[in-house]
Amino acid sequence: MTTERPTPNGVTDTDTDTDTDTDTDTGTGTGTGTEPYRICFVCLGNICRSPTAEGVMTALVDQAGLTGRIEIDSAGTGGWHIGAPPDERATDEARRRGLTLTSRARQVSASDFYVFDLLVAMDHRNAADLRDLAPEPALRDKVVLLRSFDPVSVGLTAGDDHPEPDHLAVPDPYYGGVDGFADVYDIVDAGCRGLLAHVRTRTG
Repeated sequence: MTTERPTPNGVTDTDTDTDTDTDTDTGTGTGTGTEPYRICFVCLGNICRSPTAEGVMTALVDQAGLTGRIEIDSAGTGGWHIGAPPDERATDEARRRGLTLTSRARQVSASDFYVFDLLVAMDHRNAADLRDLAPEPALRDKVVLLRSFDPVSVGLTAGDDHPEPDHLAVPDPYYGGVDGFADVYDIVDAGCRGLLAHVRTRTG
């Protein structure tokens, strides 16, 4: 049974950030020596989108033979579900695709900026919250949007003068039906494949 998530101050998961740069991350690891390249996926509650991204990216890294050189984690900007497993609908969709989601929800912290090379946000609001959390201004450059690594999503924004194009946000499926989780899985998979290609240019 899915546990209802409270909405903070009645605010919906709307987008508030505009930066989609993918080339300014200041990393702590290279993935080529003793320090692995570390990625943390971040959404609102860490039970739907980010654990799906963690599972998908982990599988892609394993398939690429990069296990140990790239480390994957996920977290949420909110703390409502700390310790909880992923939403059953996300788990079911992942299982249907051949993946098992094993993470437990946690809340992202300022210290994560010193641990991870990239903090990959699911939408503009997540990205804005992460940048607000960054303990140093320069560390804000570690925050990127997952869909900014998907060429198709980026192409859909061409000619769109909206500062926060929906095409670069992974929609939150929490309050919808199971079809939304299938769509999110496809979106996340495309973004993770592009992200892995990007990281490989950094890790050699």
